[in-house]
Amino acid sequence: MASNLWSNLNLCLRQALLLAPLILIVAACVNPETGEIRGLERFEDLSTQHIPGPISYAQTPPAGGAHSPFWQNCGIYDQPIPNEQAVHSLEHGAVWITYRPTLAAPEIDQLRELARDQTHLLISPYPDLSAPIVASAWGVQLKLDRADEAMDAFLESLEVT
Repeated sequence: MASNLWSNLNLCLRQALLLAPLILIVAACVNPETGEIRGLERFEDLSTQHIPGPISYAQTPPAGGAHSPFWQNCGIYDQPIPNEQAVHSLEHGAVWITYRPTLAAPEIDQLRELARDQTHLLISPYPDLSAPIVASAWGVQLKLDRADEAMDAFLESLEVT
């Protein structure tokens, strides 16, 4: 009985030690006062109108607004994709992760790994981004310097993972 108790205690201690860094990482990404991810931007009153042709957006990349009547299939792209079609996908619950074309290959691989087995994720290069990586969902956006734990927190908050 004492051996079984010691074994269970040992297992709990090992699990706590493994989870501690994850808890610290998530705590570092979340503002304790608001419960929101640090750096998260919100955009209100976005049009859901379907408009053919090019559209000018307030954000780069766009995080919502009027868009093409045609959506972009979710997946991993090696070339930039049309804003208007990506925004239509956002309207239907997709997350669009964009990155500078000059982003280091290991970072791009990490982003691509996020998309494996995901049905509502778009990943594509995007020229002239203000940050190396930008994650966008309908009405929200997060700018990141690298593919890190903040991205995980962003995706978890949207229930994508």
